[in-house]
Amino acid sequence: MSITLERPSTTSTVGDLMTGPELQISDDVTVDTAIDILHSSGAGHLLVRDEEGRCAGLLTRLHLAPFQVRSWYTERTPVGHVVFDRAPFAAPDMPATTAAAVMRSRGLAVWPVVDQEGHAIGLFSV
Repeated sequence: MSITLERPSTTSTVGDLMTGPELQISDDVTVDTAIDILHSSGAGHLLVRDEEGRCAGLLTRLHLAPFQVRSWYTERTPVGHVVFDRAPFAAPDMPATTAAAVMRSRGLAVWPVVDQEGHAIGLFSV
């Protein structure tokens, strides 16, 4: 008689696979400043926070591309007025496979992960 021990199946969650939120800016930062931060850091995206510190969304180089030719408009426009990826966001206990499917359907490469209060705790990428 042989006994086979089976490992319980484990499903990775977003919280297991997320990375820390590196660059964050306030939604009142101007477009010019956001462009400078992206270029100087070499990053491809910035997390945007609202006035209460909650995640407002993810701003990418693609979102800022129309503003590369700087003008008085970009000097005065806060990033909160620019179109960028906003909620809904991933939760840390969401299965990673579900998050990946949602990201594919929304055309996202990176997705903010937020806690129950809406504060960014990480980034999930596929």
